[in-house]
Amino acid sequence: MSEFRVCAVVPTYDNPRTIRAVVERLAPVVEQVLVVDDGSAEPGRAAVDALVQEGLARVIHRARNGGKGAAVKTGLQAAMQAGFSHALQVDADLQHDLDDAPKLLEAARAAPDALVLGDPRYDESAPSARRVGRLITSFWIRMETSRGVIGDAMCGFRVYPIDAALKAAPRGDAMDFDPEIAVRMVWAGAEVINIPTRVRYLNEAQGGVSHFRLVRDNVWISWMHTRLMFRKVMGLLFGALIPRLRLDAGGRS
Repeated sequence: MSEFRVCAVVPTYDNPRTIRAVVERLAPVVEQVLVVDDGSAEPGRAAVDALVQEGLARVIHRARNGGKGAAVKTGLQAAMQAGFSHALQVDADLQHDLDDAPKLLEAARAAPDALVLGDPRYDESAPSARRVGRLITSFWIRMETSRGVIGDAMCGFRVYPIDAALKAAPRGDAMDFDPEIAVRMVWAGAEVINIPTRVRYLNEAQGGVSHFRLVRDNVWISWMHTRLMFRKVMGLLFGALIPRLRLDAGGRS
């Protein structure tokens, strides 16, 4: 697809107090804001339906909650069908500095085949457990990609070339989706551009809602790293072995 057309894909699950602000901030910088409601309760559904009535966003309702990754996949498929070439993924909890959205889009426009990732700069609001978890994931990401091309694979503020993202075919449907798709796109040859961006965590009084479940999501992320490392090791072993077998059998690879 030669024309650069970008939409925003915003997965949301029970974010009635922050989703409007996210959409209103994104609307001026993209052609369309596509909100994927991942089975929200009535307050969340009402909040996104109001955005449709006011012409601020297109909304897709998933029948039941399937996880952040499942919602993003739904959004990417819909964006591709609508003729968009790129998707700006943004979380619905208002933790990302959306003033940086034009920077990410400018980088994507300059390098349309690249995966553009927000590289977070945290303030004092970031929970210490989340900081530690990200450091552990970053270690495994470096092992899986064999090079330090990814600044932070957990940040949900990024721009995908949609066709390449869908072809990467990540298996994760929950919080494991963000790091897995980044690794798989690197394996497929995508350039990565990291853009520094500020991240803040809103408290409950500000409308902040965290759907990260410490045990469940860490188990899924650990299993994701296990799968990726196994595939990498098998690729290193048998990727070197198979050409040798072809030479022995037929005289050429």
